[in-house]
Amino acid sequence: MKDLRISLVQGATRWHDPEGNRDYYGDLIAPLGGATDLVILPETFTSGFSNDVIDQAETMDGETVAWIRTQAELLGAAVTGSVQLRTADGAGSSQVFNRLLWATPDGELRHYDKRHLFRYAGEHKRYAAGRERLTVEWKGWRINPQVCYDLRFPVFCRNRYDVERPDGMDFDLQIFVANWPAARAHPWKTLARARAIENLCYVAAVNRVGVDGNDLAYSGDSAAIDFLGQPLAEMGPEEGVRTVTLSAAELAAHRERFPAMLDADRFELR
Repeated sequence: MKDLRISLVQGATRWHDPEGNRDYYGDLIAPLGGATDLVILPETFTSGFSNDVIDQAETMDGETVAWIRTQAELLGAAVTGSVQLRTADGAGSSQVFNRLLWATPDGELRHYDKRHLFRYAGEHKRYAAGRERLTVEWKGWRINPQVCYDLRFPVFCRNRYDVERPDGMDFDLQIFVANWPAARAHPWKTLARARAIENLCYVAAVNRVGVDGNDLAYSGDSAAIDFLGQPLAEMGPEEGVRTVTLSAAELAAHRERFPAMLDADRFELR
C-alpha cells in the first residue's frame, strides 16, 4: 500500500441542472489529471438534495454515469459522488436511489445506495434505501464510501477487524459525500472526526457550498482527517478543490502502536 492522493471537490451545486452541473464539476476537476488518485464529489452533485427532482432521475444508462466514467478515464483517477438514479425492479415498476457511483480509469463502475434516508426532509418517502455496505480496493487501499446521513450511524460505519484477513481491517479510508446544511455544521465536523478515531482510519468528508433551491445554506467544511481525528486539510465556505496525500506508513504505524481493534466487539450487519 503506497501513499494515496485524494482531492476534495467542494462545489456550489446548481439546482435541478444536471447538464450544467456536469459542465461545472468537469471544469473544477479538469486540472487534476495526473495529480491525484481519487476525486470526491458531493452528494447529489447533478441536482442538489431535492425530493422534487425524483421524476427526472436518470438510469445507469444515462448521461451522468457515462460522464463519471469519462472523467475517471481522462483524469487517470477514481471518481466518486452520488446522484439520483432510477432502477427497474423486474416486476414492471422502478425505484429511485440516492446512489454513490465509483468509477475507475480501467472502466470499472461500482455503486453504493444510501442506506440511511434523511427522514427529517422526507427522503424516506420518495427514495428507496440501500442494504449493502460497499468496500472497494484502489491503489492498494480499502475504501468504504458512504452518503451524508450515514455519518450519524456508527454501527453501520464501523471498521470491523478479522484476524483471518491479511490486513485485518475492513477499510483504510472512509468517505462521506454530503449535502449537509450549515445549521448542523458542528455535528458534521464532530462526527467525521469521531468516525476517524473510532475506526482507526482516514476520513474524507466532502460537502457542498452555496444556497440551494430550498433556501438552505451550506458552509462546506469539507476535510481530510487522520486516524487521530486531526485535520490534514480543512476547507471553509468557498467553492474549491483541495488535494492531500494520505500516508500509508503512518496509518500502519498507528494501528500497530494503538491496536484498539483487537478489543472491539464482534458483530454482523443485517
